Amino acid sequence: MGIHGIIEFGNRLLTFVLALIALLTFITVLALGKKLRRGLVLPAFLLGLGIPAQAILGGITVLTDLNPWLVGAHFVLSSFLIALAALLVFRALPPIHVPVSQAIYATATPLAIIGAVTILIGVLVTGAGPHSGDANSIRNGLDLELWQHFHSYPGYLMLLLALIQFALIQRRDKESKNRSYQWKVSALLVSVTLAQAVIGIVQSRLGVPAILVTFHMLGAAVLSALITFQWLAIRGKTIRAD
Repeated sequence: MGIHGIIEFGNRLLTFVLALIALLTFITVLALGKKLRRGLVLPAFLLGLGIPAQAILGGITVLTDLNPWLVGAHFVLSSFLIALAALLVFRALPPIHVPVSQAIYATATPLAIIGAVTILIGVLVTGAGPHSGDANSIRNGLDLELWQHFHSYPGYLMLLLALIQFALIQRRDKESKNRSYQWKVSALLVSVTLAQAVIGIVQSRLGVPAILVTFHMLGAAVLSALITFQWLAIRGKTIRAD
């Protein structure tokens, strides 16, 4: 079967597990009282639809010999589902909201937009590189070195915005005994973004080794959640009633 066959088999098995979890989540949300389920039904429903959509897209991707554009679309859909799951978690278990200044408030949306752009361009870069699919599959035809630069520019801007946001929250919370939820999310976002920058630079210098690409993609998935959490923590409203 080989390592790729094992991964593919495991991926298919996990599809059924995730579909079951999504179904049970949706049933649980519907069973909640009207006030408790407010804001939870739509993300739970979309997550439930997203799992079979991923399975269908994955099947088409295999049939097209791992076309890099479809492989990329598969990852983008995964990132969207991760963001949806983050939204569902935030609404189901809303943290204590600490008021923010206009400066902190203003960082959330640009950070989310730049983060999404960075991830999307990163998908294109991966499709241009040697690990966009099977060793014998085609690449998307983009210039890898050029698009690595296009990917790095919003990446550095994202890191700068994350640092500014964290510095503003740190200044607000400096005399507080307990770290706010916003501080924790912002600190994690800075840490993961910085790690992603380091991995990206190292992998480009070393000729894009597969193991670093793997960690870079894992980091992108984590960023999808953290970008969503930071926006919700700062700008989102708590929908679930106590």
